Amino acid sequence: MLLAERCESERLRQIIKELQRHRFGRKAETLPEDQMLLGLEDVEQVAASGEAEQDESAPDGRAARARKRRTNRGSLPAHLPRIEVVVDVDDKTCPCCKGDLHRIGEDRSERLDMVPAQFHVLVTRRPKYACRSCEDGVVQAPAPARLIEGGLPTEATIAQVLVSKYADHLPLYRQAQIYARQGIDLDRSTLADWVGQAAWHLRPLHARLLGKLRQRSKLFADETTMPVLDPGRGRTKTGQLWAYAADDRPWGGADPPGVVYVYAPDRKAERPIAHLDGFKGILQVDGYAGYRKLAERCDVQLAFCWAHMRRNFYELATPGPAPIASEALKRIAEVYAIEKDIRGRSAEERRLIRQQKSQPLANAFEQWLRAKLGLISQKGKLAEAIRYALSRWEGLTRFIDDGRIELDNNAVERSIRPIALNRKNALFAGSDGGAEHWAAIASLIETCKLNDVDPLAYLTDVLTRIANGHPNSEIDQLLPWAYKRQDLRAVA
Repeated sequence: MLLAERCESERLRQIIKELQRHRFGRKAETLPEDQMLLGLEDVEQVAASGEAEQDESAPDGRAARARKRRTNRGSLPAHLPRIEVVVDVDDKTCPCCKGDLHRIGEDRSERLDMVPAQFHVLVTRRPKYACRSCEDGVVQAPAPARLIEGGLPTEATIAQVLVSKYADHLPLYRQAQIYARQGIDLDRSTLADWVGQAAWHLRPLHARLLGKLRQRSKLFADETTMPVLDPGRGRTKTGQLWAYAADDRPWGGADPPGVVYVYAPDRKAERPIAHLDGFKGILQVDGYAGYRKLAERCDVQLAFCWAHMRRNFYELATPGPAPIASEALKRIAEVYAIEKDIRGRSAEERRLIRQQKSQPLANAFEQWLRAKLGLISQKGKLAEAIRYALSRWEGLTRFIDDGRIELDNNAVERSIRPIALNRKNALFAGSDGGAEHWAAIASLIETCKLNDVDPLAYLTDVLTRIANGHPNSEIDQLLPWAYKRQDLRAVA
């Protein structure tokens, strides 16, 4: 009885520590990236302010500091237009002999200038012609195609609204405020109409992107909550945004990276089964049980995420002394060290090195976990963490015999972060349809980013082509990875 009470007391203390960490400590293992960048900005601003003060108080060192800035700033991109300003002397006569001065060279410097974004009105004039002799009919060039018939915006304007909302995380009401400062009265509902119409035209492209990813032999999968307004109940409901990503760059794969989001009103196992209908291969996931049903029904093998397993031990080791959890973290770090060394090598090289180096570490780690599980209370958080790992051990170690598999699911989790930023700024989607628009447009924008393609130029060109009747049989030409950066600059 005394032993049971001691175990229960230990379990309660662990829960209290965990609640204290969640209440007063950091909720993640690392400082959130956006918060870290904000902190760095402040530090860099203070340093720059100090340099400015030095330039005023110690002019003797100003030239040296200027030379250092010129050395560190690099060159400006060649594609930017150059506007040359010549700063010349007023008098070109020699101050000594009064003879004419002749040019022997020049100093040239470049600075980055910016013209604030400006609206302009595109006026389309279509002259009409008629024959004086027969007066039989009028000849006129056809009107240029528009994505929104009878609407105000060009395709470039619509693309700017989409990128601002889904890439730069600016809700439509904030965009309307920005445009109002330039004297353009665009109601939020007007912008919403543009987004909705563009999303409808982009739906086939979203579906095709998902279809292309389903043809891959390996995918990452993850999901995040999507609050959606539920007018009938006067509050929000919790939908799910599923993310499916492919990224073969760590092992030199030839296929381009991509990510597609799919909205669903719930988190049922039937959702990924429907989304990945026809997919055959490796699916790298977290510990969500719904993926197991997918593997049971389909020709899919699950590879589990070491980062999720590690997180369970980290939460135990952070509050205070925890020898077993700390030892688990150390053993996991040894496996990650091997992965760091082989990143970028071919799949076969990775497989051979893993079998040689990672296999013994994994075998020893499994035996150690089983031994420790027999020595501790089965009701504690530590036992839960160990059972989580052992129950998924086959999927956790599948990477050893397949060089294409990553150690964790971080590739798709990175693709989830922009969605979280949008959710933070917009709070919720207005409807299930709005959430579906969110998924479709964000899929194209984030796939652009993965392929180093400018989303604004891409969407401008794609919307223009769609408005001009781009054939659906050639839809693959409109996928983000079909674009090249230099081509898009020419379009923009």
